[in-house]
Amino acid sequence: MGIEPSQFHPLNVADTCALWNLLSSRRMCSAARDANCSFCCTTFVAYECLHKRRASEVSEEDVLKTRLKREIESSRIVSYSLDVADLQDVTVLESRRKLSKGELSSIAFANKTRQVFLTDDQKARKLAESFLTSKMTQTTPHLFGWLIFTWRLSDADKDHVIEEHEQFIRPLRPYFEEMYLEALRCRSLAQMASGNEQRELSKSDTQ
Repeated sequence: MGIEPSQFHPLNVADTCALWNLLSSRRMCSAARDANCSFCCTTFVAYECLHKRRASEVSEEDVLKTRLKREIESSRIVSYSLDVADLQDVTVLESRRKLSKGELSSIAFANKTRQVFLTDDQKARKLAESFLTSKMTQTTPHLFGWLIFTWRLSDADKDHVIEEHEQFIRPLRPYFEEMYLEALRCRSLAQMASGNEQRELSKSDTQ
């Protein structure tokens, strides 16, 4: 797996799908805030989330909209405007992949402010990885894995987060499950390495 759950950048510019996936779980949101992670979005993304009409809408989205409005009103999530010039570089790349203005504006704003682009859309992620500097693209499952790795989410929390997520008909269960196992594996390796280091130090002290 290419994602490293032992590391996660705390400053994130989220696109629409990432915001929905993040807000789907109150437990994960709370753990992320306790870990000093911050999330912002562009006004394009706020519009897509709150006002843009979709071909098919589900009632669960109304709850997510309410949660996002509260986050914005309390300034826990801040939406930022971009100038036309900010979008020019990524708009040149738009022809390569069909992306929304929300995704493109998020990539542009992340690049402008040197924050990480948070997305769960594979096309947006691939474009961002070709445009932003290394390791400046993250996903919600990556956040989840990091919270598990750092003990901010427990084994019991893992099932609770996934249950919350699926109540809103969100699709990330397989990725959460995969990242959970990867986080446990990396945590075990880190603990073994730490134990070996301690034994080596003890040997040095007795010599």
